[in-house]
Amino acid sequence: MKFVAQVFFIFLAISCNNSNTSTGKDDKTSESASDSLMHEVLRQHDKGMAKMGKISEAKNRIQHNLDSISKLPTDLQQKSLQFRMQLDSVFNWLTFAARGMETWMDEFNMDSLKDNKQEQTKYLESERIKISTVNETMVSSLQKADSLLRKQ
Repeated sequence: MKFVAQVFFIFLAISCNNSNTSTGKDDKTSESASDSLMHEVLRQHDKGMAKMGKISEAKNRIQHNLDSISKLPTDLQQKSLQFRMQLDSVFNWLTFAARGMETWMDEFNMDSLKDNKQEQTKYLESERIKISTVNETMVSSLQKADSLLRKQ
């Protein structure tokens, strides 16, 4: 047992020494910057994914309202025309927001440029901006849906 512990500590010491070895200051800075950006991008992704269920629920509620309006007598459908147009508009916003997340996920390459930390940092910075924009669109569309559905 004592031998196993000694071997473990030797491997631990070797791995710690290897992880502290750096080829240069810029590599270490770039690596931490790219790691930080990767964490931020993934955090933004998770934040957006948490909204996907809410978007689906809002779309279902809007679709239910649209279906109800289509079953009304013609004169009441005409009176509801403006509300129906608002429902259609918000439904389209929600669809656009959900597609934005799906498109971003399809296009995002987690391993992109992993051998070139400076280029990877640039890539992740642009992806951080994209996923932030997707999240803003999701929040905005959900706010529009909540506001409209409260009016009914």
